[in-house]
Amino acid sequence: MSEIIERESPSWHLPAMIVLGLIAIGGLWFGWNASSKLDSTQASMTAQIKTSEQAVQQDVSSLKDRLAQDEKANADLQGDLTVVTKKLKITQGQLKVAREETTKLNDATTQKLTALDTSVHTELATKATSDDVKTVDTKVGGVQTDLNTTKEDLKMARSEMGTLIARNHDEIDQLRRLGERDYVEFTIVGRNKPQKVGNVTVELKGINEKHNQFSAAVTIEDKRFEKKNRAMNEPIFFYLSGTHIPEEIVINKIGKNTISGYLSIPKANSQTAASAAKSGN
Repeated sequence: MSEIIERESPSWHLPAMIVLGLIAIGGLWFGWNASSKLDSTQASMTAQIKTSEQAVQQDVSSLKDRLAQDEKANADLQGDLTVVTKKLKITQGQLKVAREETTKLNDATTQKLTALDTSVHTELATKATSDDVKTVDTKVGGVQTDLNTTKEDLKMARSEMGTLIARNHDEIDQLRRLGERDYVEFTIVGRNKPQKVGNVTVELKGINEKHNQFSAAVTIEDKRFEKKNRAMNEPIFFYLSGTHIPEEIVINKIGKNTISGYLSIPKANSQTAASAAKSGN
């Protein structure tokens, strides 16, 4: 009978195989996991690269558009500069011509003035004989005398408005010769008897001979004003509608129930009244 000898396997073989199997399985899982992560990372990178490429393409396209706009603006500016340059050349040419013409005119005017000045001096030298000079001296002397006389005559009192106050008929005539005002002389005899004087009405109301005072009523443009205890040679000023220079009434003589004086009317007021009358017509 043959003897079969059985050998027993060592006890560590089975665990070792299990461990190797687990290691193999773990290696397969790790490889699969790493491959999955790699694929995911690759896909993410591919998407990012694609996005970056699109952004770059957009930036390049926008840059091209801006470059085209800048080139168009530059071309427009070049065209405008060309037009302005051409116009400026025309203007400069016209300015040069104008300056030349002005110079010619100035030269011609200077020559004419020089000739006229020479002609005038020559004519004056010819006419200015000794007799003419004597005649002129005589006339100048007469004018100087008249002027001195007028200065002496006009040593009159002045009102608060600066007007000269005439004390009698002769002084009124002197003021008339100045030509600045019109003078209407008047005399009122009796009280309460309105009298038309120029463009106003004057009515004597009372007399104080001792103090050379009088009271009167003056009607101006239908408005009546009482002037009481006014002194002789004391002007009464008033304005008419539309005028800026006052008229004045001066009483330079007082008697028993009588006063005499004048109404002074500025020439400017007379012209204003005439203009108003024409406008009314």
